[in-house]
Amino acid sequence: MIIQTAPSLTEDQKQLIRKHLTAIGYQATEVHTQYGAYLVCIGKAEFDIRLVGNLPGVLDVHRVSESYKLVSRKWKVGETGIDLGDGVRIGNGEFSLMAGPCSIESEAQVRSVAAHLAANNIRVMRGGVFKPRSSPYAFRGMGIPGLQMFSSICREYGIKIVTEVMQVSQIAEMKEYVDVFQVGARNSQNFNLLDELGRVDKPILIKRGMSGTVDELLQSAEYIFSAGNERLMLCERGIRSYETAYRNTFDVNAIAVLKEKTHLPVIADPSHGIGLREHVPAIALAATAAGADGVIYEVHEKPEEALSDGQQTLNFEESERMIAKVRQLREALV
Repeated sequence: MIIQTAPSLTEDQKQLIRKHLTAIGYQATEVHTQYGAYLVCIGKAEFDIRLVGNLPGVLDVHRVSESYKLVSRKWKVGETGIDLGDGVRIGNGEFSLMAGPCSIESEAQVRSVAAHLAANNIRVMRGGVFKPRSSPYAFRGMGIPGLQMFSSICREYGIKIVTEVMQVSQIAEMKEYVDVFQVGARNSQNFNLLDELGRVDKPILIKRGMSGTVDELLQSAEYIFSAGNERLMLCERGIRSYETAYRNTFDVNAIAVLKEKTHLPVIADPSHGIGLREHVPAIALAATAAGADGVIYEVHEKPEEALSDGQQTLNFEESERMIAKVRQLREALV
């Protein structure tokens, strides 16, 4: 059960609500976010929720049976939209394309990609400055200097940036330059990181773990929401399976199921989802048809020279063709 409390809730009113909850065998956890205050209540007894809903200081009461509650559509029927400022919105009817290289490599690279995105009216650029790599000898990013350069150039073009944060200690020094913090697949259950991102008033893009279930992804989002941050997006990026013909198995089922289960925006990552450049547009179209609120993909002027993930990265010509097809399909669907 979720109880939404009034902004004017007094301490006496709060204690009265808690007294009623204790009497019916429920435990309540307080959650305060940018947009509201809630009591997340756990218990098994059946009761008439009007007994709580009519108490002073209570705005609304919702029954939510899932273990993830705040991210559930059971209490918030309408869709959540994320406003990045300057007219850039994601979710709640707004379809967004986000693109960029796997890794930020140089000023020239960032400028070329930013110009490509601006020319195609894409307002969000992805790019990693801290890269979790399977091999310790692979390129692992440019760090904070790279992020500062990345941010400065994108601001010139009116483009927002999304980049991965890998550990709690990076959040403070990254915050000034980041528009969206990305939680990568390897960190989707790094609960210390999730808790800390819940205390940051920045949008968070959470990628599904490479062997994670849909419910585990929703639980990861619940960690951030319950710590105070409602500005969340979920990302399906493919899961690891026994198939070896492609990098990951993109779970298009998850797009439709997540849209049913949660009010949060759902983003598709076809580049990681299949890992083969020639098939990325087809997977992007499939995800769009399944109801995704946006697509995030990898693009580079010369993918064959990219320092990471070149095999799944589109060049500018391929990117333009895909953009046109995805937008055409989206228009047909709505």
